[in-house]
Amino acid sequence: MEQLNRIEIRGNVGNVNILKVGNTRVAHFSVATNFAYKDRNGEPVIETTWHNVTAWEGNKGIPSLDCISKGFPIYVTGRLRTQKYISGDGAERTSYDVIAGTIEPVDANVMPQMS
Repeated sequence: MEQLNRIEIRGNVGNVNILKVGNTRVAHFSVATNFAYKDRNGEPVIETTWHNVTAWEGNKGIPSLDCISKGFPIYVTGRLRTQKYISGDGAERTSYDVIAGTIEPVDANVMPQMS
């Protein structure tokens, strides 16, 4: 049986940190996605989730990191990586990171609107 680890995210870029590693640039950035629903009283609720993303420039699906800037709508596909670590207070924590395989800018007019 073939295994699959794939994630797709379409949202707005948050904080961006682009570093140079050798001759390649790597970006660590966040992407906000929204989920809209109505609560028991019929009031609209928007739940925002922040995703941490790592992208290496020069990969087949990532020719340039120039489309990554704060607030910009973006579409990312990749794989989910889970890491366990011990925090400063000694508690075991888990972080989830998206390792980008492709990055595409998204036309803001095509983004779904939350109602």
